[in-house]
Amino acid sequence: MRIAVPLKDERGLESEVCEHFGRAKYFAFVEVDDGTIKGAEVVEVPFEEHGPGDLPNFIKEHDGDVVLAYGMGRKAMAYFESLGIAVVTGAHGRVKDVVEAFIHQVLEVDPHWRERIEATKHQ
Repeated sequence: MRIAVPLKDERGLESEVCEHFGRAKYFAFVEVDDGTIKGAEVVEVPFEEHGPGDLPNFIKEHDGDVVLAYGMGRKAMAYFESLGIAVVTGAHGRVKDVVEAFIHQVLEVDPHWRERIEATKHQ
């Protein structure tokens, strides 16, 4: 399994999950095999501006199976679904911790992520 996570910076597993999926400059692609992290690759997003489908296609091109993100728009979620890529929203914290929790099915997500993002837009 290959898990894609939007990053706040380019520190890979030590980075924090970027709150705004579409604004992430980097993604970690974390290789998981037999319940263990086998490695991680940091990839810079290749475009400054992106249109509908650009990020889902970017993740598909890098063989992402699952996306762990904090916030994501409904259109992007639907696009991922059409590509057969699973999406988990509300994920927050250090990437390594988030991926480990997901692997072991104990990931605690923020159920109020959408309201929190909306609140920050209006400040």
